[in-house]
Amino acid sequence: MTTTVRNGLLIAAPTSGSGKTVITLALLRALKNSGYDITSAKAGPDYIDPAFHALASGHPSVNLDPWAMEVPRIAMLAKRQEGDHLIVEGMMGLFDGAIDASGSAAELSRKLGVPAILVIDTAKQSQSVAALVRGFKDHDPLVKIAGVILNNVGSPRHEGMLVRALEEIKVEVLGVIYRSDKFLLPERHLGLVQAGETQDIETFIEKAAEALAETCNLQRIAECFSPLKERKRQGIALPPLGQEIAIAKDEAFSFLYTHLLDDWRKQGASISFFSPLKNEAPKTGVDAIYLPGGYPELYADKLAHADDFKTAMIIAQNRETLIYGECGGYMVLGEGLIDSEGKRHAMTGLLQLETSFENRKLHLGYRKLSTTDFALGDTLNAHEFHYTIPTLEKGDSLFEVKDAFGEDLGSFGLRKGTVMGSYMHVIDGSRG
Repeated sequence: MTTTVRNGLLIAAPTSGSGKTVITLALLRALKNSGYDITSAKAGPDYIDPAFHALASGHPSVNLDPWAMEVPRIAMLAKRQEGDHLIVEGMMGLFDGAIDASGSAAELSRKLGVPAILVIDTAKQSQSVAALVRGFKDHDPLVKIAGVILNNVGSPRHEGMLVRALEEIKVEVLGVIYRSDKFLLPERHLGLVQAGETQDIETFIEKAAEALAETCNLQRIAECFSPLKERKRQGIALPPLGQEIAIAKDEAFSFLYTHLLDDWRKQGASISFFSPLKNEAPKTGVDAIYLPGGYPELYADKLAHADDFKTAMIIAQNRETLIYGECGGYMVLGEGLIDSEGKRHAMTGLLQLETSFENRKLHLGYRKLSTTDFALGDTLNAHEFHYTIPTLEKGDSLFEVKDAFGEDLGSFGLRKGTVMGSYMHVIDGSRG
């Protein structure tokens, strides 16, 4: 098995909700079953889809973020994936990006030098598909559309209308997916229900792969892979939080970027994991504790009664251990969390913070962070995505924040001694 990716392909769509995630999973498994050494990546700031990718391909998946990462970092992460052929699942629509229009899947296609296959949801159209696809095909000459996969096709007659329309604009139909519950996965407020919580996920992926293999031309799809662009300069790794880091990891704390953990390990950091939901304490004597994001609001009562975990966190604070929480982890560092029914649950109380899920409000977007004396660096690129709101947030702030346009959003997060956190998910370092 090769350990260096040579060829890549982007799976994209005109809009979110077109079915590209499930089709990506089915394609990964179908190609694997056909003997291809296939691996994957997810474009943009997504924690959930890569876990599904890993199940489908048998290789770890990684995030490639064209807004938050520099080209050398993207190239390095793509190249070092396990496998020969890399499938990258795009986010949103092909040309959709941050508020400043940067960071789209199309931009990632250009930076990697790979073509895109468009997944088209055809449930409510027929010949109009040609106008839609022509627009995406001609919009940017540097982004090659290798072909399309037609999703949610209603009947053979419907398929014939779609195929004839696309033949007229000389766009190849690489596959057809008929409308079926074989291609539906459960969702919740931050996206798909996590891979580890999805019942019979292995059976689902295998059945989806079998269905896709029956109606898609796997050989032609495999021929669409193109060599990745060569990059001489290497990406810069983020420094570790400490040399010994204990990380919370379970259904409530699952939003971890694998590239950050790889960065830390490559710099000699030792990493251990613990589960607050199992009332586990972090390893004694570590010099940093990391509470990543996830779904603590779904497990608030259980966390409120995790006395061994909460006591260990207080002891670590008293020992001046660096404690860092992101989004859901930040919420757990607070005094209380109010769930969707208005019930308050006591958290660790390490920060003067109360958060509420009762009146949901979406906070979403890329963020530029600046701070001082922070282990990960003083200028960082990050992403914000949550529905909870702080009802109490008192103390020294951790970050000064700007949006993708560079507009000042003010101060965010809290810092109290060696305990700190915010709603921001750090992706990579920034040059400012």
